[in-house]
Amino acid sequence: MSRFFSNVKSADIQNSSLYRNVAVFQRERVQLSHTLPFNKHTRCTTIASLSKDGLRASRNRDVSRRSQARSPMQSSQMLVIVPPHPLISHHLTIARNKDTPSGSFRAALSELGKLLLYEMSRDWLDTVELQIESPCGVADAKIVDPTVPINLVPILRAGLVPLEQASMVLPVTNTFHVGYVRDEETLEATLYLNKLPAKFEDGAKIVVSDPMLATGGTMVQCVTELIARGAKASNIRVLCIVACPDALSKLSTAFPGLRVYSAMIDPELNNEGYIVPGLGDAGDRAFGTV
Repeated sequence: MSRFFSNVKSADIQNSSLYRNVAVFQRERVQLSHTLPFNKHTRCTTIASLSKDGLRASRNRDVSRRSQARSPMQSSQMLVIVPPHPLISHHLTIARNKDTPSGSFRAALSELGKLLLYEMSRDWLDTVELQIESPCGVADAKIVDPTVPINLVPILRAGLVPLEQASMVLPVTNTFHVGYVRDEETLEATLYLNKLPAKFEDGAKIVVSDPMLATGGTMVQCVTELIARGAKASNIRVLCIVACPDALSKLSTAFPGLRVYSAMIDPELNNEGYIVPGLGDAGDRAFGTV
């Protein structure tokens, strides 16, 4: 887990409200440092446990069987999922490099989006059990329910790129576009395009895509709009490439139950509201308008 926060000073995490409200959930086996409390049974750690007291206590006690039995995905906290996959690290490195050409940058973001969608869909898709006949006999089978589409909401324009390969991961989808423009002086976002349905169906599952979760203002506006149209925070997944504690803190306070999937969490914003080290302007780099 230390690899995810290798650039984050412990004081930055402890002084943030993110420290209290956000849980980080790890799906796969990962090499752990000796300084991070980790529940090996649920593969979950809360940022609140990164305090000195939490670290000390974690070294001196075992997790109770009761807490082990509870799935972190059932938590009412906002969860931040950062899958420790070597392909994610590979494509993120390509995207970070300032010398990566536009086409390669866009391809890297597209691959990252596909990998994160795969992780996101692991415990989330509705399935149907049935029997099929193979060339050699009858087999019990399971498929993704074709009557329950995943609703994709890319935030224009950069949010389109991580969803380019969504059809390779998700069998059935609907796509609704929204567009926000950010004032470079105030850093406030303004909605200029809204193609969302008037009302989402009960239980609708929604993926919101925006590569950079920086100040969080755009994403807060978008999720607020989704909820106003009948969506539930617990059924919304945010797909981003790089997130910042400032944005995660805002989202966790406003939307308990939300899930955020990110390739990396970077420590801070610069004066222009860009994540450091981040990726730069993801939209300009992906579409060659730098």
